[in-house]
Amino acid sequence: MSTSDLDKSIQYIKGVGPKRAQSLGRLGIHTVKDLLYYFPRTYQDRSQVEKISNLTDGTTAMVKGIVINIKSFRTRGWKSIFEASVGDGTSMLQVKWFNRPYQSEIFQVDDHVFLYGKVTLYKQSLQMVNPEVEIAPGEDSPGRSVGILPVYSLIEEMKQTSFRKLVKTIVDDHYHKVEEIFTDDIISKHKFIPVTDAIKNIHFPDSMDSLDESKRRLKYEEFFLFETAMALRKRGIKEVSGYKFRIGQNVENHICKLFPFELTKSQQKVISEIHEDMCSERPMNRLLQGDVGSGKTAVAVYALLAAVANRFQTAFMAPTEILAEQHYRTLSLLLEKAEVKILLLTGGAKTKIKKENIERIKEGDIDLVIGTHALIDKGVEFKKLGLIVIDEQHKFGVMQRTRLRQKGYNKHMPDVLVMTATPIPRSLSLTVFGDLDISTIDELPPGRTPVETYRVPVKKENDAYGFIRKEVEKGRQAFVVYPLVDESEKLDLKSATVEAEKLRDEVFSGLNVGLLHGQLKPELKDLIMSDFVNHKYDILVSTIVIEVGIDVPNATVMAIEHAERFGLAQLHQLRGRIGRSSHRSYCLLFGIQKSAESRQRIKTMLETNDGFRIAEEDLKLRGPGEFFGTRQHGLPEFKIGDIINDYNIIKLARTDAFDLVKEGRNSKDPKKQILLKIIMERFKDKLDLINTG
Repeated sequence: MSTSDLDKSIQYIKGVGPKRAQSLGRLGIHTVKDLLYYFPRTYQDRSQVEKISNLTDGTTAMVKGIVINIKSFRTRGWKSIFEASVGDGTSMLQVKWFNRPYQSEIFQVDDHVFLYGKVTLYKQSLQMVNPEVEIAPGEDSPGRSVGILPVYSLIEEMKQTSFRKLVKTIVDDHYHKVEEIFTDDIISKHKFIPVTDAIKNIHFPDSMDSLDESKRRLKYEEFFLFETAMALRKRGIKEVSGYKFRIGQNVENHICKLFPFELTKSQQKVISEIHEDMCSERPMNRLLQGDVGSGKTAVAVYALLAAVANRFQTAFMAPTEILAEQHYRTLSLLLEKAEVKILLLTGGAKTKIKKENIERIKEGDIDLVIGTHALIDKGVEFKKLGLIVIDEQHKFGVMQRTRLRQKGYNKHMPDVLVMTATPIPRSLSLTVFGDLDISTIDELPPGRTPVETYRVPVKKENDAYGFIRKEVEKGRQAFVVYPLVDESEKLDLKSATVEAEKLRDEVFSGLNVGLLHGQLKPELKDLIMSDFVNHKYDILVSTIVIEVGIDVPNATVMAIEHAERFGLAQLHQLRGRIGRSSHRSYCLLFGIQKSAESRQRIKTMLETNDGFRIAEEDLKLRGPGEFFGTRQHGLPEFKIGDIINDYNIIKLARTDAFDLVKEGRNSKDPKKQILLKIIMERFKDKLDLINTG
């Protein structure tokens, strides 16, 4: 490859210059190579020139004809209209351009023209409004605009035609200089076209087949590079020193005695995997996924106690203060007899108390620290940190995980167990979480019955409230969840504080109705939740604050008001708060689904309780960025690959990438060594745990 040519600043390409280079820079295009790899977002298939007589209303088409007549006029509102009649011997097409008076200077009667646009029916005649037009030099001219044309994501001041022209110039002059990074065996194994052809055809394909071949090749390359980085990161973690914990039968027996229930086979299998990791000299780097209510916390407790028994400190990080507080309460009760010193560390704590707590952690006086992002603050130091548990993993980024890991003891890397109640769709487990070993709890504790889910139309709301009352009369309890704490002038939605009063006084008069939301003081929240668990309330009106971590086996109804306002994962998490006993449980979805997306969310909730299917659907509906939320910093940015729809290509690329890294330094193929070097260089800033030695 002529590196100097491809790394050449775009500014010095003929027809660009400083001003245009600045605009291109806003698209991330600074060099010739950047432009070659700035792929189209879609394509216009103009390869078929249609006969006018074959056109139908609503289709987009390319036609060629001769201009029969033209006229310009203004409407009463002083809009200028340029109108032309175009015929091709089979029929006539009316063509209009609004507010383009200069159109009359572009072409004349008897000109041969290509037109591309949407066909509509107007007064029983077919027409095109504001189509793209090209004047053909003659009747038999093939036309420059005929073919499969790329459409790029551009900023406002750029036009597709001029940008396309620039890309064509650069592709024609430089595509053959792009270096082939793959070895012959990979190219032949997957029947890939050469990278030079792929770059040329991704921009200007000569057929849909060649476009598909180019996409397949370039998607694979993008995923392969990322998966190799993941494999290097995974190898890098395994190559550093970890702690070799001793977990004998006595420790195991002691831990199991703390659980007031029998572990499921699935939990036992995952504990066995964690046991093997912790007893190894290499650091554990494991993701534990399991549906709501599957018992992930019990598995985490096993790992925490095993580390504490080996005289190490442990950290448990949750994404929000509410969740951290809930884990603190749950684990404090569970570990009361184990004499484990537990501390809660959050950003909202008073400065004096926080300072004292940080000092106690540093002195080694604390066995288990439960906290939020406050755990990764620079001022927080551990005396002997041996294990980190991270809950709701998808709310954190790769770098946040790394920063906590760097607080390990004596230059050793602590073991890491990350958990999620949002099951990870297959494509994400290969990309975003590609550096982690994955364990899955795929069964619920015995005696649980699946939750029945129903949509409640407006006219049936009173019936639904009557049903809730009957459940309470049987001795059961219910949640009623609202999207807002207080009334909003901007949103026409019911709020928890207003509706709690109405439910208490009117709908459920004679029953005990409690109110819980995130704006209450922690002590009051604890008291209300404790009272609900102890059945002092029949019904708890709440906001999303009860989404995770709350276990009330006697609650059998989850009524969600304005269900259309909640995400699919949130709805599933809320539903997971019930169905925690052998009693039949019911999730009632109130609200009006106005958008197609909200209708699809509710449809999915009615069809399945399977968290994995729900996660897949949620990812499709929201896309990766929304799925993870704003806190996910480790989300890869793929230019052409689609982590939702390209699972099979990702899987192929991952297998080959991990094979390459496994062969690694022992490979006798110099091209493989060069390939590894390129990838290490490209990803060194993003994946800082790659072991380059």
